[in-house]
Parts: sequence; C-alpha cells; structure tokens
Amino acid sequence: MPNPNVALVRGAVTSPFKRAGRPGAALPADRIVLPAAPAAPGPLDAYRRICGFTDPGPLPLTYPHVLGFPAALRLMTARRFPLPVVGLVHTWIEITRHRPSHPADPLELTVYADELTPHRRGTEVTVVTEARLAGDLVWESRSGYLSRHRTPAVPTPGPDTAPAPDRTAPEPPALAEWRLPGDLGRRYGAASGDRNPIHLYPLTARLLGFPRPIAHGMWTLARCLAETPRPAEVHGVRADFRAPVLLPSTVTHAADATGFRLRGADGRVHLTGRTLRTPAPKAEPGT
Repeated sequence: MPNPNVALVRGAVTSPFKRAGRPGAALPADRIVLPAAPAAPGPLDAYRRICGFTDPGPLPLTYPHVLGFPAALRLMTARRFPLPVVGLVHTWIEITRHRPSHPADPLELTVYADELTPHRRGTEVTVVTEARLAGDLVWESRSGYLSRHRTPAVPTPGPDTAPAPDRTAPEPPALAEWRLPGDLGRRYGAASGDRNPIHLYPLTARLLGFPRPIAHGMWTLARCLAETPRPAEVHGVRADFRAPVLLPSTVTHAADATGFRLRGADGRVHLTGRTLRTPAPKAEPGT
C-alpha cells in the first residue's frame, strides 16, 4: 500500500513546479493497481465508529474509496501529473456498487486519472477508483478534483456550466443537528489515512488558507450515508461538496427518501447528495 504521508511530502515539494491550466497539458496513462487483499479489521472498525456505520455486514458504500485513496494520492503527486496537489479541492464524487462487498473479500483496487476538463474556476481532473473481486467489477467511483487558477472570461462548457438546480424543489426535512469537535479531522485522518494538513490543526490549516481545520468531505458524505434508512438497498450515490465545514462547528443533517444535505448554522450548504436504491421486490399475487 502506498504511504500517503510520503505522497503528501512529495506533493508539497513538486507543487511549486507545476502550473495548472498550462496549454497542452495531458494526464499520464498510469494505472496503479493494489493487489487483492481483504480489509484490515482494525482500520475498518475505526472507520465505522467515526462515521457512524453500525451494520457489521457489507463494507460501507464509501469504504473502497478510502482503501484506494493512498494510490490516488500517489497518482496525483507523481512528477508527470499536471496539476499541483497543494490546493486541489475535492468537488464531487459518484459511487456505484454493483454488488455488496464484505470485509473478508480480497478486493483488487485500480486507480487512474480519466479526464482533464476546463472549469469556470480552473481545471478539474476526474480520478477513477475500481474494485474487483476475482476479476469482476463490484464497485467503482469517479471523483472530481479542482485546481483553481485564472480562466478566460467566457467559461468553456463543462460540468460546472450545467443549468442551476431547481430552487423551487422542496427542501428535505431536517433530521438531526451534529456538533463536530475540533479534533474530528485528526480522528478521521487516523481511521482513513487521509492526513492532509488542512484537516488537522489550526496552524497547518492557516498555512493553506483556512482560519481553522476543515472536516474531510468524505467524512461528511459517509456520516450522511450512515444515517440512511436500509443502507443495504443503496447501490449508488452522487454528492457535491459545496463549501468546507470549519471545525469545531454545528451542522444540520436533512434528508428524504432520495437525497440529503448538510447545512451550517449560518444556513450555508456544505454538502448535497442523492442516492440510488435497489427497487424492492414486488410481492407475489396472494402474498
């Protein structure tokens, strides 16, 4: 397994020599493959606890992304990767579970960069993670990471230029208020292996432009999914990370049958998402 701490140091060293938005920039064709292995029980249990997953059965929907993150970080900090990893912002993720995976399943993980797309605020890269069991694709994710830089006045068509969502759609009902402690980033980082300095301490967050540490976007998503009724029926999710959650803070979790969102005490929306569920089987006549 690639060491994420080594990758973070390499990213800090190489980022000043990379220029996002450079004409003709191309993604390397590298694919990082992690050999098939089951999930380690200790880290998985710690992840379940910090995110609120209580079902001891299948892997949480988000967990293969966590397993593949060290490889993704290694990919994005490589010398040939065109974007500086410092300042790279996780903006969205789509996850599809083709069939449930269990802790004992030896999953083979493949990570690669798929697209480099102009964005109205810079350049966005799509990173793909795939999980296979005995050669069959059982899980996959696509994540968008944004590198901000100056762009032309007229944005190039892309994912961020799609029509705005319908503001007349009803808001999902508020279900719970969560008080997030200041050390949440350190605790989640210990469970997930993502120890990006913006999540850890006030000083390291300020060095990267934040007044306080911010919660991991993947924690906010996982925490919302942990509250989803009948999580075994959820086979896919699309989430958009709208604004960082400063720590400590209080947030409100709202959800309905198909979607969820996380809102701050000031009304700011931090996360929106929608889930895809397996249809319930139809009852046989006479049952």
